[in-house]
Amino acid sequence: MSPPPIALERGHMRYIWAVSLVAAMGGLLFGYDFVVIGGAKPFFEKYFLLNSEWLSGWANSCALLGCFAGALVSGGLSDKFGRKKLLLVAAFLFVSSSALTGWAPTFFWFVVWRLLGGVAIGITSNVAPVYIAEIAPAHLRGRFVAIYQLAIFIGFVVGQTANWLIAEKMPDHATAEFIRQSWNGQYGWRWMFTAVSAPSLVFLLAGMILPESPRWLVKNGMSRRALHVLRSLCGEAHAATQLEDIQQTIAAEEVQRVRFSNLLEPKMRKILLLGVFLAVLQQWSGLNVIFNYAEEVYRAAGYGLNDILFNIVITGTVCLVVNCVAIGTVDRFGRRILMLIGCAGIGLCHAFLGASYMLGIQGVPVLAITLTAIGFYSMSLAPIVWVLISEIFPNRIRGVAVSVAASSLWMACFILTYTFPLLKASLGMSGTFWLYGAICFLGFIVVYRQIPETKGKTLEQIERELVD
Repeated sequence: MSPPPIALERGHMRYIWAVSLVAAMGGLLFGYDFVVIGGAKPFFEKYFLLNSEWLSGWANSCALLGCFAGALVSGGLSDKFGRKKLLLVAAFLFVSSSALTGWAPTFFWFVVWRLLGGVAIGITSNVAPVYIAEIAPAHLRGRFVAIYQLAIFIGFVVGQTANWLIAEKMPDHATAEFIRQSWNGQYGWRWMFTAVSAPSLVFLLAGMILPESPRWLVKNGMSRRALHVLRSLCGEAHAATQLEDIQQTIAAEEVQRVRFSNLLEPKMRKILLLGVFLAVLQQWSGLNVIFNYAEEVYRAAGYGLNDILFNIVITGTVCLVVNCVAIGTVDRFGRRILMLIGCAGIGLCHAFLGASYMLGIQGVPVLAITLTAIGFYSMSLAPIVWVLISEIFPNRIRGVAVSVAASSLWMACFILTYTFPLLKASLGMSGTFWLYGAICFLGFIVVYRQIPETKGKTLEQIERELVD
């Protein structure tokens, strides 16, 4: 049985909303930085004379190695130094890397600064949903963590719209040299990357007012400070009870002594494998290919360069709108049903998309199938995976465990992004999307058989049910 929800006063709810929205700004920057590459790709590739599938794959995927590194180290660092400090580090990296990437003089430095931006994304992807999960009330936790994914999609739309507005109109059949010598090829792509510096600075300044996670404070022996934060979050009447519940799940001898080896304990191993599987499934479902390789996907469907940039904006808008559905339903219908619907829907869309490429169908039908797949993804795997991996791990290992899951996600994303040009060359567009569809159907089976429902339960109750 789930515990009855805490009745929060309006002032406390406003405070939780404000804190969550500031933390979710990291998701907005994550989203912008993640998709800007898709709109800039037709131009910086010509500028740097990247003329091979290997170089194209490396340019599009190099930042993901930074994401992997950031996610891997941020768990231990956030357990040691706190969630708030790591969010501020990520904000600083967003500010600096975006400007440096935009004005990189050579491809080498472009890669270096993209890697640094990836580190910022990796830190944010790990710490922000954990932070939100640890400050949100249990009966609304899914909704608040899903707001983080909504912010990512807002970043998608902002980034894609910025790309579309910055880019000057180009002839649909422009040659590579024409594109290279154009304003887009010389300067436009630079401003696409640089534009995110402004909201990054806002995130850095706003992040300074965030409170520290009360669960992190208890874990590090600062119960008095945790009580003060809990009073701001849930009021005087509930703060002491919440503090006691947190303390019961964090034994004193375990404080500040979490190691990666703790994740391999028999009771923890299954939970860790579930978290890693969910993270990998989110990426190998194949949807991020549409964002990172939008030019290839839509060009193969018969669209010209200007239409491709506009279609990218449409995909981001669909993500944003449908994700609002997930926010409204994740705490009503639960995590499992949305994940099952998503896996089945995306798998079917990939099957139809592969058939369309095989039969030579172009134009609106391919766009419609693509947008439908993105819709299923935006209401299921995209937000729900972050919700689940932020709540299924026990309190004392959550930071490290989420870092393992998040780093697995980014390594899976790197493999997906790097291998797409190679898969396309060997299997064709149809075979590549059929492969992604098969992975989605496998995901459906695993989710149906292994993933528990966590809706409406406190983090401490979830821990007791999964570990005991």
